[in-house]
Amino acid sequence: MTTLWPAPFAPRPVRARCVVPGSKSITNRALILAALADGPSTITGALVSRDTRLMVDALRGLGTTIDVDGATVRVTPSATLTGARIDCGLAGTVMRFVPPVAALAVGDVFFDGDEQARVRPMAAILDGLRQAGVRVSGDALPFTVHGDGAVDGGEVAVDASGSSQFVSGLLLSGARYAHGLTIRHTGDSLPSLPHIAMTVEMLAEAGVRVEATDGAWSVTPGPIAGRDWVIEPDLSNATPFLAAAAVTGGQVSVPGWPAHTTQPGDAIRGILTAMGCDVRLVEGTLSVTGPARGTLRGVELDMSAIGELTPTVAALAAVAASPSRLTGIAHLRGHETDRLGALAADLGALGGRVTQLDDGLAIDPAPLHGGAWRSYADHRMATAGAIIGLVVDGVEVDDIDTTAKTLPGFAQLWDAMLRG
Repeated sequence: MTTLWPAPFAPRPVRARCVVPGSKSITNRALILAALADGPSTITGALVSRDTRLMVDALRGLGTTIDVDGATVRVTPSATLTGARIDCGLAGTVMRFVPPVAALAVGDVFFDGDEQARVRPMAAILDGLRQAGVRVSGDALPFTVHGDGAVDGGEVAVDASGSSQFVSGLLLSGARYAHGLTIRHTGDSLPSLPHIAMTVEMLAEAGVRVEATDGAWSVTPGPIAGRDWVIEPDLSNATPFLAAAAVTGGQVSVPGWPAHTTQPGDAIRGILTAMGCDVRLVEGTLSVTGPARGTLRGVELDMSAIGELTPTVAALAAVAASPSRLTGIAHLRGHETDRLGALAADLGALGGRVTQLDDGLAIDPAPLHGGAWRSYADHRMATAGAIIGLVVDGVEVDDIDTTAKTLPGFAQLWDAMLRG
């Protein structure tokens, strides 16, 4: 039976300095590029979490030598990748980024994951691999990539409206394909564009030429350079801590905030400002000071580029003094859980007024009360419950340890924040 975690209630403004571990998105991209490189790489400040451990284990299974010493990871690529059995867990980066690598292996690579992972969209990237000349059995987990040591590449057309990871996964391996890779997006919308920009920027840093036009990306065939990667703090994981300042009228500072970044989490600065917070970035430290308790302003946001922030923003909106409308996020129904349905259900169970839209949520102010908050094995749902619990006494979050997916020790970090 899942243990319920009593979310700490904060009767006073939260005042704290919170150090946030490295970015999962950058760490797992760096691991893929290091495994495909023409020489050794070192990754400094890497996130150590379930998702990154799954990525390390997957690449080791394919034959890559990886030495992990805390947040420092040394990667030595293998001249020949081999068949393997890959556990994806619930990690989208593993299930979408590793199959294009596995296509370069000699032998069959079998993929499976958690029960919830088997319903996550996968057909687009697997069909893209087939168009590139790869044999694949299956259209969702579990599936098998039949590698023969090389991939032709060329031009592929994919509908990436379900996840930007379909594009990023193909881009990361494309330089190793004989004819490179051109990816054309065929869908009506493309979510989380900052994550594709992150992929393109990191490829360029590894010496790979990528040309991007509207809805298409071309990767030139050639080597991927081994290099030293320094990982930024995970800005999306920082957002619940900054939200604590916003909902309690306190002040929270996060050091190490980059002046330039492709992380979608950086958008929280503008969102919190729009909701009435004072937000300042000074010499690499981001500080957020919330307005008087109960006076946060609601917002109308197109979150198509920053969907992963939706649970945090929905929690803020639920305790704001005016309505909010969050749109452009229909793709969240295919994340770790149906995040739109989950947020509507959990907030509704606590007395919130939430309406599901075709592509988002409408949230109207309403008095909230304590009760159970379900995480659905989704790390961002769990942290959203923690935010609500700061200002609503009696909230109990199930499976708080699911936050280990990207932020191990979250409950301890949360308690430390409240102690200041």
